[in-house]
Amino acid sequence: MINQNENLEKYADPEMYDYLYEGYQKDLHTILKWAKQDEPIVELACGTGRLTIPMAQKGFRIIGVDLHEGMLKRARQKAEELDLSIEFVQQDCTQLDIPVKASLAFMTGNSFQHFLTNEAQNALLQSVRKHLIEDGFFIFDTRNPILQELSVVDEYEEKFVDKDGNQVIESSRDKYDHLTQILDCQTNRKVYRDGTLIAESQDGILLRYSYPQEMNRLLQENGFEIVQVYGDWDENALHARSVSMVYVVKRQM
Repeated sequence: MINQNENLEKYADPEMYDYLYEGYQKDLHTILKWAKQDEPIVELACGTGRLTIPMAQKGFRIIGVDLHEGMLKRARQKAEELDLSIEFVQQDCTQLDIPVKASLAFMTGNSFQHFLTNEAQNALLQSVRKHLIEDGFFIFDTRNPILQELSVVDEYEEKFVDKDGNQVIESSRDKYDHLTQILDCQTNRKVYRDGTLIAESQDGILLRYSYPQEMNRLLQENGFEIVQVYGDWDENALHARSVSMVYVVKRQM
């Protein structure tokens, strides 16, 4: 059986994760449109607090939830350095148990793709629904499954400089299973300092892809009404070549 709770190798270095992604804010712009002051908000899969912290700085009452203790430790450290009082909770998002009914819950960074089975997707949505007020909103994104891209094994190389100034070369191989709708992403990483190899590692991640009509049925059957669907965080219309599917959904009675 697939266990998404063990699908966390990519998050082994929270400081590097911060270094690579902390500056991304496009999703925050959309989320702020649906957030209300003085009403509880929950961020799921909050990671190192990339969005939780700026929302707290704007005065929102927000709780950050994540499964990965290392990511939460980094988030707490950052909040403390900024003198922010934020509750960060380590929980499985499919089994939320927090004493709050939120007006808004959100989950970004394509974290929805970590829920690899139909059962896990249902459990996530039911868990979120239980923690929303009537007519509360849930906002999340997931990559749009573009068949032309998924139908072939994708092998590629990326180069960048890490937080310590080292040169990093990542060689990746992504293979999609059409029966499970899961993309298996494997990466080999070599780290060089002044041209000398100083470290080498491997990691992988499994990502579930869901299709637009599948999402419509999934959300409806779990008690949500679709309010908006975008093709990206710039709020462009969803079309066949959109990078993402960004959903704004409302809890039904």
